[in-house]
Amino acid sequence: MINELEQIKQRILKEYEASGLPVIYEETYCDEMMLPMSDGAALKTYIFRGCKDGAVPVILQRSPYAHALEIYKLHGRELAKRGFGVVLQFCRGTGESEGEWNPNVNERKDGIDTLQWLCALPWVKNVGYWGGSYLALTGWCMADCIPDKVRGMYLGVYGTDRFTSAYEKGLFRHDVLTAWAMENAGYEVRADYMESCKYRPHVEVDEALWGRRLPWYRDWVTTTADAPYWQEGFWKMLSEIPSRVKIPLFITDAWYDHHLGSAIKSYEKLSEEAREKSTLRLGCWNHSGQNCIGWEDPENLQNSEIVSMTKWFWDLLVEEREPQKKTEVYVIGADKWIEPGAWPMPVKEIRKLYLSGNYSEKVKNARELTFEQDECAGGAEYDYDPENPVPSLGAEAMLRSMDKVGSLFQPEAGFRDDVVSFVSRPLSEKLTIGGKLRVHLSVISDCEDTAFSAKIMEMRADGTSVNIRSSITTIAADCPERYHPGEIAEVCVDMWDIVWEVKAGSRIRIDISSSDFPQYAIHSNYPGIWSEQRQTKTAHQQICCEAVHPSWLEIPVLGKA
Repeated sequence: MINELEQIKQRILKEYEASGLPVIYEETYCDEMMLPMSDGAALKTYIFRGCKDGAVPVILQRSPYAHALEIYKLHGRELAKRGFGVVLQFCRGTGESEGEWNPNVNERKDGIDTLQWLCALPWVKNVGYWGGSYLALTGWCMADCIPDKVRGMYLGVYGTDRFTSAYEKGLFRHDVLTAWAMENAGYEVRADYMESCKYRPHVEVDEALWGRRLPWYRDWVTTTADAPYWQEGFWKMLSEIPSRVKIPLFITDAWYDHHLGSAIKSYEKLSEEAREKSTLRLGCWNHSGQNCIGWEDPENLQNSEIVSMTKWFWDLLVEEREPQKKTEVYVIGADKWIEPGAWPMPVKEIRKLYLSGNYSEKVKNARELTFEQDECAGGAEYDYDPENPVPSLGAEAMLRSMDKVGSLFQPEAGFRDDVVSFVSRPLSEKLTIGGKLRVHLSVISDCEDTAFSAKIMEMRADGTSVNIRSSITTIAADCPERYHPGEIAEVCVDMWDIVWEVKAGSRIRIDISSSDFPQYAIHSNYPGIWSEQRQTKTAHQQICCEAVHPSWLEIPVLGKA
């Protein structure tokens, strides 16, 4: 029986065959060295080549993931067979590299040292950088300060706005960064993951359950606003880099990747010079590049990073053609790719669906959604107990719980007492969503602060529902003044961009609740920083649906550039 590693290798080999690039060299060479940095620390570096005569284009990667060495070597050999040189380097303190592993902070200096060494080699014709996730971070953090031989970077599933990847309206993305911290603490953490996420006060989970104090993780979980910590030092430098980039970039991400919001912000911050020759490509897969549509096996997913990466580098480094500005997005539900012609995508109109307290006559346990504000009436209420959060199912900002990521079949409407469902009438014609969905809520709570989550779905004619987008907010994040229990507050659940074709005959469904765990940290229903709360209490929540205090869904309808 073929093990998982061999399956991955076979898939990679098939994708290189599908790339269409011819094999030039049947045998390749791999040299290993300890490359000294400017401060004396030596980093483990591998060099792959198909020949040792003449100058060749070189692709650089820098990684902290020593467990993936066999996969990196396979990429090195396959690219070398096709005429590229490949340099793989392990980050400081990982994979036999010297120094202390301290995530992020050494990558700019070490990367620039490595590029200067590489570009000075006589056999290096030109250089491109390739990486996804942390390997994209190691590219981003030096993209504005590169030697002339560096012609471009292919950067996947990552962005330079760290706060966007860490928080949503004051609530931490556990399944991304708590999971990553446990796996990359620099030592083995054996604690239970879900127990770790629920531990209170969470700021003490490192010493209480993980065995050591992690200052950088404590910084993450206590800095809940987009302020000083995220705007100083390394993170400030990283966020400013896109505006200074001059070279072409290929930025690729996915509708259900936890770095999507940050990646889009990075593209939007690019200098005009860089954007005019850069590509933004947004597909429908998870952080690992796998199909995450649980209700369909699309024929046109085009999720091979290898195919798009090799073509881009061949044109850029071998043919030496400067790329042209391009935006490609995948339309979920239509299984097709489109080029909207601009980013942000052109919006034809904004449509509003209003939440109503009236129960639907056709869908059990659901209230109405209507396009007519004057049809709204009443409201809805529920109790939210932080000790019994709604489990995440179908999510965009998760990493460890990969089986819960993507567009998946959802439970029936009103499947829990603390989940309130609203459904529209069947649509008379198809509706193509293009942009950011937002849910505006008029709410009342008996707590000084609390959370409200929303999930948007397409409810098919057969009664099944699949999620489109979800997100969360808090009263404290949306209301500048201190909230007094019993008052009406206006909050907004902001969601990341999406392109989705809702079929004629389908309904739009919204589920409102107050939790989505472990995609987001559990709100204790006490005011203050979430990670410092030691106790919880139950909140009584009300959603107002009257015409004078409406709650509604904002739908951007895709237009044409």
